[in-house]
Order: sequence, then structure tokens, then C-alpha cells
Amino acid sequence: MRNCEPLFWNNPLAGDTSRALAHAELTFSDVLDAEKRWQRFAPLIRRLFGQPPDGIIESPLVPASGFKSYLEERFEVGIPGQLFLKCDNRLSIAGSIKARGGLYEVFKHAESLLIANGLLTANDDYSKIADPEYRRFLSEYSVAVASTGNLGLSVGTAAAALGFKTTVHMSVDAKKWKKELLRRRGAVVIEYSSDYSGAIEQGRIQASSDPKTHFVDDENSPDLFLGYSVAALRTSLQISSIVDDRWRRVFFYLPCGVGGAPGGITFGMKNIYLDRAVCLFAEPTHAPALILGLISGRFDDISARDLGIDGITIADGLAVTRPSGLVCRTMERLLDGAYTIEDSELLPLLSALKDHCNEKIEPSAAAALIGPIHSAREGLCNNDDLHVAWLTGGSMIPEAIFMELYNKGKASY
Repeated sequence: MRNCEPLFWNNPLAGDTSRALAHAELTFSDVLDAEKRWQRFAPLIRRLFGQPPDGIIESPLVPASGFKSYLEERFEVGIPGQLFLKCDNRLSIAGSIKARGGLYEVFKHAESLLIANGLLTANDDYSKIADPEYRRFLSEYSVAVASTGNLGLSVGTAAAALGFKTTVHMSVDAKKWKKELLRRRGAVVIEYSSDYSGAIEQGRIQASSDPKTHFVDDENSPDLFLGYSVAALRTSLQISSIVDDRWRRVFFYLPCGVGGAPGGITFGMKNIYLDRAVCLFAEPTHAPALILGLISGRFDDISARDLGIDGITIADGLAVTRPSGLVCRTMERLLDGAYTIEDSELLPLLSALKDHCNEKIEPSAAAALIGPIHSAREGLCNNDDLHVAWLTGGSMIPEAIFMELYNKGKASY
């Protein structure tokens, strides 16, 4: 890890899923409660954004047999089982997996404020929150977040749409087009020359000085975590609808930055499938935050920079050097393993996926695509297993920027 070389790590503490879940800080009841809240939010989402038509933030699960053949040929290894893509790169409103957690926490915060002030009950039609009187009330409050890009885009979009004063603290890794889009949507963007850890510290400090500011803390937020976890409920239904029940296990490959999104999804999947779910996180070799936290056992006070690792990666959504303590504690005995990937592998995978499946993704999302190769090489999978590569973002990348990435990757594969 110190040498920024690719690695694969089997978690030696992973074992009895039921026992690990029994000791978790959160429960499956929390996941089910989050799903009920998402259902209440649906009319509001539909009214605010006009999409998706049913107001439910969800993405398709699609087969990828052609891309599986590409992986097998390129890496000269057979992959037992079937490969699918979970297309969060297509998610409405924010174009990434962060639409799940970011929108959920912002809407939950608005719900809490309105209920506490007698303006809303859980039985109301939540679409009325978009009425001018509610927006005037919420405009007295602020929402802030720190981000390498996609979480800021999600939180900033949702908060500004509801009328909150909205501030997004963006690290040096954040792309210019995301900052510009946030400003157009009504958020104040503060730029930093430091990485994500520096941006989140400054965001916390500024938010703590104002009791009317809610800080969306990607390192410590149960609400973000649970917003992501609901994806497991819906994805399990998709799997049941397109694949018969004769499969043995399902492998999920999840790009990981600070850990909230992949951690929430893993928590949900383990509650549903128990030991039949095999979850592997993917991180850049130059930003191995969560895997470092788990291997070291130092969940709250370690950074990749302590090893001399710079945190610089083309996968801006994963450019994190310090893990979430909440996620490390929850994943300590649940996560099956993790791997790191070199930047030089990301763009060829991005281009190949576009060619074989016509999916537009960010470099961060490409980290998931090599997961089945690791499972095959490690002898973890069999012919009756399923593989799901989680595509975490990409559809909102400006076309000229995407084509530049695509052409660089095309030249390398």
C-alpha cells in the first residue's frame, strides 16, 4: 500500500453475517424506516425536479455479457457466473450514487424542521413542501457540505431547491464543471487548495458557528448511510425479477471514497442476503482510505498521508485519504474484502464500457469494473454466482469532457 501498488485484501474478520449485524450500530428496521421516508419524499421530488415520473430515485440493473467477455480476453482469466451493471451513473437529478444519500439527508432535515414547527405531519402530501410558504420558512436555515464533487452536487441541488441557504465546500479534486453547475443551481461554492479532509474540517468549523446550519458530514452521518442502504431493498427485487433463484451468491463491487455510499449499500445487502452477499470495495492506489482504516484498526485517526501516500487520483470521487469511523466500525466484520486499482487502468475500462455497453461513467465508477477479475483470480466465485459492478456516476459529465477521457482510454486498450 505504501508503494501505491495494486492489492487485494480478504477481510480476516468477516464471517458470520448474522452475528456481525447483531452488534452493528444501526439495524434493518432503520433501513425499512428510510424506505418509508423515501416514499413520502416521492411527490416532493417529482414536483421539484419533474423527474423521475414516480419520484423514486432508482437505477436499472442491466446484463453485461459483452463487457464480461472483454474483461476475460483482456486479463486472460475466465469469470465464472453472470455480470450485471447497477447503473447509478444514470440516476436522476445528480447523476450519481450520491443522489441517494445526499437527497435523503437534506429532505429528512427539512422534514424534521417542518414537523418540529407544526408545519407538517408524516401523513401529509409532501409535495406541499415546495409551496412558497414552506420555502420561506426553510430559507431561514442553512445546509452545508464538503465534497470532492458528487456529494456536493447532490446536497447542493436538493438544499437549494427546497429554499435552504446552501454552501458547498469543494476540495482541490473537485471538477470545475461540477462547481459551475452548483452555482447555477443556487449554491454558494467555496473552493479549497487542500484535499477532502481539509475541506470537511473547514466546513465543520464554519457550520458549527451557526445553530441554524445543518452540516452534512460524510464521515459521520447515519442519515447519509441509511439513504444509500435503501438501494439494497430495490436492487434485490431487480435481481429476483431478472434472474432465477438458483444463483448461489452475488458479488457487489463498490467504488469507495470515505465509505458512506458503499458502506450503506453493503449494510443493506448483508441484511437481505446474509452470507450470500459478497461485498468488495474498490479504491485508487493513491487514495486507499477505508481499506487502510480497516487493516490498521485505527478507524478515526489515520490517513493515507501518514504512509506518505499523496491522495492524488483521476478518480476525483474517490480522492479521500481519511476513512469514515462510522463506516469502519460497521464494516469491520461485514465487509468481505477490498482492492486497489491504478489510475492507468481506469480510463481504458471507462472507454471499453462505453464501447461494449454504451454506458457513460466517471473514472471513479470504472474502479468497480475490474472487481470480477479479482474474484476469479482469487478463486472466490463459481458458475452459479452473480457479479454486480456498481456504476457510481457519469451521466452528467459534459460531453466534451467525457470524450476527452474516452479518447485517452481508447488509445490504451
